Amino acid sequence: MEEKELQEFSLEDILEEFGEDSLEIAEKTPEEILQEVTAELFPEEPAPQEAEIEVEIEPEPVQEQEEPKMQTAMVTDDTVRLDDISKAVVTDDTIRLEKIPVGSGVVRNAQPVEEEEAATEPYSEEWEPEYEQPIAEYVPPKPILFHPRSRLRELKHKLVEGPEKMYYAMTEKGFGKLQVAIFISVLVVLISAIATVMYACGLVQENRMRLMVFGQFLAMLVAALLGSYQLIEGVADLLHKRFSLNTMLVFTFIICCVDGVLCLQQLRVPCCAAFSLQVTMSLWNTYQKRNTKLGKLDTMRKAVHLDSISTTEDYHDGVKGILRGEGQVEDFMDSLEQPCRLEKVLSVYALVATCVSVAVGIASGILHGVSVGIQVAAVSTLAALPASFFVALSRPMAVLERRHHALGTVLCGWEGVEGLNGKAVFPIGNEDLLPAENIRMNGVKFYGSRQPDEIIAYATALVEMDGSSLLPIFTHLLDSRNGMHYTVENFNTYGNGGIGGEINGEAVLAGSTDFLKDMGVEMPEGIRINQAVCVAVEGELCGVFAITYEKDKDTVASISTLCGCRGMKLILTSGDFVLTESFLKSQFDLNPKKLVQPDYHDCKQLHEKKPEPDAPALALITGKGLSPFAYAVSGARALKRSAVAGIAVHMTGGVLGIAMMLVLGILGATELLTPASMFAYELLWMVPGLLITEWTRSI
Repeated sequence: MEEKELQEFSLEDILEEFGEDSLEIAEKTPEEILQEVTAELFPEEPAPQEAEIEVEIEPEPVQEQEEPKMQTAMVTDDTVRLDDISKAVVTDDTIRLEKIPVGSGVVRNAQPVEEEEAATEPYSEEWEPEYEQPIAEYVPPKPILFHPRSRLRELKHKLVEGPEKMYYAMTEKGFGKLQVAIFISVLVVLISAIATVMYACGLVQENRMRLMVFGQFLAMLVAALLGSYQLIEGVADLLHKRFSLNTMLVFTFIICCVDGVLCLQQLRVPCCAAFSLQVTMSLWNTYQKRNTKLGKLDTMRKAVHLDSISTTEDYHDGVKGILRGEGQVEDFMDSLEQPCRLEKVLSVYALVATCVSVAVGIASGILHGVSVGIQVAAVSTLAALPASFFVALSRPMAVLERRHHALGTVLCGWEGVEGLNGKAVFPIGNEDLLPAENIRMNGVKFYGSRQPDEIIAYATALVEMDGSSLLPIFTHLLDSRNGMHYTVENFNTYGNGGIGGEINGEAVLAGSTDFLKDMGVEMPEGIRINQAVCVAVEGELCGVFAITYEKDKDTVASISTLCGCRGMKLILTSGDFVLTESFLKSQFDLNPKKLVQPDYHDCKQLHEKKPEPDAPALALITGKGLSPFAYAVSGARALKRSAVAGIAVHMTGGVLGIAMMLVLGILGATELLTPASMFAYELLWMVPGLLITEWTRSI
């Protein structure tokens, strides 16, 4: 094709060709031209939406003397057409104008890309996208392993309104006055005891006897003043138709005061030291109770999550199970002021002992006179109430609470203590015995001609099917090598440290070296690894994975604590092939008689059992790990054992004291009813009483 000749035209030639209208166009600026073109192409009134609209633009009138070669010049590539300018104006990505051939007088109406393609391009079954994305298998999201923020927000709101508010109220009240009262009361006891010993040794002169008696009587009044809160509480209990140890202390004080007046007349030393010792122990009892309550409130207010311990009947073979669940703050608040059931036993004993002591005094008074009767009644009420009887319940609770406070455990009243006692089973799983952070893989050795990635994938499939605690490290190893995930058919657990199944139609076994030997797999002589997972395919050894299990001191201590509880057994709720009897013996020194290992299907059923929604919470846990749960159970059992034994010992001491006073009162042997002998009797029974309260320290 021959090239067209380019010609130059002057302004006069253009005016002759296009007329005066072209002059107006030449005088306009490019911006004005663009605005006019845009307004012409996109009118304000919406155009009817059709599949395709053709608009013919009439050419501008030209003169009759138009030369043919001028028309040839207008269709060259150097000429700028208005329709080309309109395409440059439209910049919206969603609008596309169809390319107009040069020299054409027809312009297509602008349409969105989707509508234009739908209108112009017919459907074709052979159409394929330019980039085809493979459709992956849908993987459901993993469950959230931590408590949601809404749960934490609700928990903290309840804690602030309940335990934290009470904690700061008790903190503002403080223990200063009570501690000062205890300290002064101890001094009164020491002074009275020294004076009593001096009198018993004959170191008090006769002319000092009246001063001695008056000093002892005054010391008894000072002790009563220091324990005025306890005496008032005893009177309040009596008004509420309750008879507590403090109520018995009130009657003891009244009888001792009457006896003190007679002592001033007869120059006889009253039993001030024994009474002051009882007041001191009563003050200490109040201090222990407040300290225990404050410690529980402090444990609860610092909680960031809250679990609970409940029991369910007939968990396994007719034995109740101690299960873990989600705790509520209301469970703690409801049990905070709940009275101990053993306090009813103390109330009954205090009432009976007071009545019997008064009766012994009356009988002695009838036989030997009023003065002897009052003296016998005073020493009988003192002997019937050993001083350490006041802390028989409060001190074991306080000692246990300090231990639980470090672990983040709170017992829900005496109902929780009794609920955690008795014959029961405690479920434990993989996360309790073998936490993921305590397991690591030391190395892998492959045998045979199979690919290592295939052996790792087979082992991971079996471990995943078993739900073993080794799953995280095997999954990590498989993902690091971009291995495939297989499904297992005909899965089976053999119960002696091994598992097996069919993968891709091949029989695969995994377990310890002894397990593979028992299954007829030939093992090389060089394998001397005690803790390893061996994999065999079609009866041929293919890989050995060396595993190391780090001992967790807290876990070992928790297992030992639970196994040491009488009537308590552990039950495995996971069918992990690693947890064999020999492995548990070597790692945790676990007594096989204390362990129940159900079969694979029973393990799944037991693992899915949860506490009943209306089951009361026996203990609340704010700490992590197995230790808070284990020590909650062992602590509750130790507390009940200590409380029952302490009450039994003190009641025995009180009964023996009343019996001796009855004999001496009938015989009229008042020379044996000395203040020194009564003080020694109180100290004698304090030794076993305080030692029993220490039982909860060694859980």
